[in-house]
Amino acid sequence: MENKVIITVVGKDTVGIIARICTYLADNGVNVLDITQTIVKGFFNMMMIVDINAATTSFGDLQSELEKLGDEIGVQVKAQKEEIFEKMHRL
Repeated sequence: MENKVIITVVGKDTVGIIARICTYLADNGVNVLDITQTIVKGFFNMMMIVDINAATTSFGDLQSELEKLGDEIGVQVKAQKEEIFEKMHRL
């Protein structure tokens, strides 16, 4: 059974954003299921759907560590469990 999390990354585009985020996820046993990214007028936007079933860290630690990583690379990173994300974005 998958335990899905939605990760969003937004900020000024720089080299290595995807690499840093994906390296962190791989190092922590998180499987990337889907990823989409765009760059508009120098601004980077990425949304990922990941499976944390085999993660080696808790969801709470994952959230805070991704936010800290985002601060280090100059972007905003948010992680939300899929069910919360869906409820927040339902019309």
